[in-house]
Amino acid sequence: MEGAELEYEFVRFSRDDAVATITLDRPDAMNALSHGLERELHHALDEADADTAIRVIVLTGAGRAFSAGYDFDDEVPGKDATTAETLGQWLDTNQRSVEGFMHVMELSTPVIAAVNGWCLGGGFWYALCSDITIASEDATFGQPEVRGISSSSILFAVLAGWKNAHRYTLTGDHFDAAEALRMGVVNEVVPADRLLERAYALAARIAMVPADSVRLNKAITTYGLEAMGLRNAHNVMAFLATIAHASGDSPDVRHLNEAYRRGGTRAFLDARDGPFQPEPGGPRSRRDG
Repeated sequence: MEGAELEYEFVRFSRDDAVATITLDRPDAMNALSHGLERELHHALDEADADTAIRVIVLTGAGRAFSAGYDFDDEVPGKDATTAETLGQWLDTNQRSVEGFMHVMELSTPVIAAVNGWCLGGGFWYALCSDITIASEDATFGQPEVRGISSSSILFAVLAGWKNAHRYTLTGDHFDAAEALRMGVVNEVVPADRLLERAYALAARIAMVPADSVRLNKAITTYGLEAMGLRNAHNVMAFLATIAHASGDSPDVRHLNEAYRRGGTRAFLDARDGPFQPEPGGPRSRRDG
């Protein structure tokens, strides 16, 4: 699609007729969710939502990932941080995440996530909170961060069911697009070279429905889930996630902290995920894949 480009540093925003495309654009970092990228993402979502000519938003990622999750450099408190500072930082981060996911759900304009490649951690959560999610055949999902004391999203259990969610949130294992479809966390799976084509075709069908009908029916499901307790569950999740993140001095993860101090993110990931190889989630999650 072609359309007028707006100025952003970490996302690309374009529009063509009734469809806006927001592309996470930190490909060298696998579109990791830095504070700057996330701030621009929500600004772009608001910009699209405020334009009455835009009827659907397509959200995707540049390069080989939708998003690999939250940026390590933004997340990790300094080693000299006090307990109060650590708790405060994590609570702010987790509350901001909750508001971000609810922001996507509460937009009046539907969001179609077109998931290419890696979709991990916070990136996976954005795919979950989008109204419709289409995955390429080579997409890989997961929350491997739980192996280092981290949190999952209540939306995973809401969409996939309690037992399916526990299969992956209690191991951190990756899973492929076919498994995501089986569990109900994506709507359909298509060849990689047809991903955006399919997203735009579905967006065009939605755009044919009267705008008020789309807006109100999206509100019915979103606010219905909130009335059933989704927002409260998200808020509880933020508090429990803060406790989880603040438990980073546990003896169980001492070797991970040391790996990070010694060799940075790559050493941390090798120490965290190495013992779990090979994984059941398809060749993209294997060392030899």
